[in-house]
This record gives sequence, structure tokens and C-alpha cells, in this order.
Amino acid sequence: MRIGINGSGLLANPNLGAITSDIAAAEADGFASWWLAQTGGVDALTVMAAHGNTGSTMELGTAVIPTWTVHPYVLAGQALTTQAAIGGRLILGIGLSHEPAVVDRWKMTWEKPVRQMIDFLSILQPLIDDGAASHDGHFWSLESEIPHFEGERPKVMVAALGEQMLKLAGRRTDGTILWCVGPKTIKEHIAPVLNDAAEAADRSQPSIVCSIPVWVTDDPQPARDFIAQILSIYAELPSYRAMLDIEGLHGLGELSLVGSEAEVTERLGEISQSGATDFTAVPMGANPDEIARTRAVLTAQL
Repeated sequence: MRIGINGSGLLANPNLGAITSDIAAAEADGFASWWLAQTGGVDALTVMAAHGNTGSTMELGTAVIPTWTVHPYVLAGQALTTQAAIGGRLILGIGLSHEPAVVDRWKMTWEKPVRQMIDFLSILQPLIDDGAASHDGHFWSLESEIPHFEGERPKVMVAALGEQMLKLAGRRTDGTILWCVGPKTIKEHIAPVLNDAAEAADRSQPSIVCSIPVWVTDDPQPARDFIAQILSIYAELPSYRAMLDIEGLHGLGELSLVGSEAEVTERLGEISQSGATDFTAVPMGANPDEIARTRAVLTAQL
């Protein structure tokens, strides 16, 4: 299992220099990947392009860009440009977001979400792969070409939790990006559906990217309580609630990897055995010592 960093915690108080410095630190430490969510006023692809091509092979991924708020033609152009800017190591992670965000925040209509993703991929992927797309869909339509930079195409992954989305991701993409998902859920639900769909479509085994907060500490209960409080919304969203129910846990306070070095290492082993191909940690700590200890446990897995 490859180990990466999810830098989305930096978005609480965004600073471009701090974010790109975190990317550089992950490159220097030898992590396999570094990920950033698309939230608020921070554009994940622009951040990665600003970091640029440093000669590193560490992949840079978006986890994830919502598909409701951008036309797939526009996103294809952004992704191809970013791919060229960072030296061909982009993973374009996209997702449906959630009904409350779509309806209450963006004032759009939440309907047929799987159909929306099918339409999106039917334009995005041909543009990225072949430079042209022809699709007349329910949500998204296009008849156009797009110039390509030289080099390999970026990978495309979909945030998928439900059976229909997992099958779609397995049939058509490079894998899935998870949140609020633990080892039991990966082993019993995510990996079987995703891998079977990929095999039926004669595709190579897709990536399963598991992302969870990690916090090495000698005082775990306050840490778990803090995580549970600041990330409580995720236990209420239906798609995440369903995954936590499979895991048999209430929320991220219980799911997160919190405890001593030995305890966190053991939990990482459980995730590795579950079928996850990648683990991207959200590093946490109450003080510099805990942050350093958390980082040390992660780098020990490289």
C-alpha cells in the first residue's frame, strides 16, 4: 500500500505559500502522493500548477472537484494545463458532492446523480484521452475538440461509495477516492464491487485511495473527541453515514487512526490488508511533538 498525504486540513486557514511548502515537504520525505480538496476559494488545480514541475515523481491529486459546478470541457482544459505544469503527475479526482451543498449552497437541482456523472465522464474522458468529445446527455452535452499538450494524460478517479457509482468507477476510471471509509467497509463493500466491475470491463485493477485523519498521541480520547467535533457533519451525510454503518462506527472520532505509534501502525496494517492500494493521511496533532511523531510513523511506512 502506497502512503500519501492529504493536505486538505490546510484549507481551514488557506495560505498558498504554506500549501506549496507542504507539497514540497511531502516530496522531500518520499511520499507517493499529495492530495487537496476543492473547497471554498482555493482552486486545487491552480495550487498544483503554482507548485510546478520540481522533478519529483510524487503524484498530485484532487480529492475531489465537484462535478455540478464546472462544465467537463472547462475542467478538461484545466486538468491538461495542470498536467503539463507539474510534469505529468496529476490525478484528477472528481465527485458528486452532496445534496445539501448542491441544493442549499449552489441553488441547483439534485437529480439523477449517477446519470450526471455518466454524462460528465462521457465528455471529460474523451477530451483528455483523445482531444475530442461528442455527447448529447441529460446534464452535459458537447461537440468539440481540445488541443493537447505533449505528454501522458492525467489519471481520472471518481469518489464512489454506493454500488452504482463503484461499478461506474470500476468500468470507466482509474479508481476511487474514499472518505469516511474504514478497512471493514473496503474489504466487504468497496473492493469487491469496484474490482469486479473493472474485471468485467477488461480494465486493469483500479486504485482504492483511503483517506483518514492520523494523530499519534499518548492521550487519545481528547484527540478523538476533537476530531469527532470538528468533523461531525460527515456522520450526518447519507452517503458517508452508510459507510460508517458498515464499519459499525458513529463518526470520524472513532474511525480516525489515533493512539500510540504501535497502535497507528497496526491500524495502517489493517487498511493495507483490506484491499486499499493507497492511504492518504490527514496528519494531525495538538502540538509540534505530536505532529512530528505522526509524520514519523507515516514516513516509516514508505
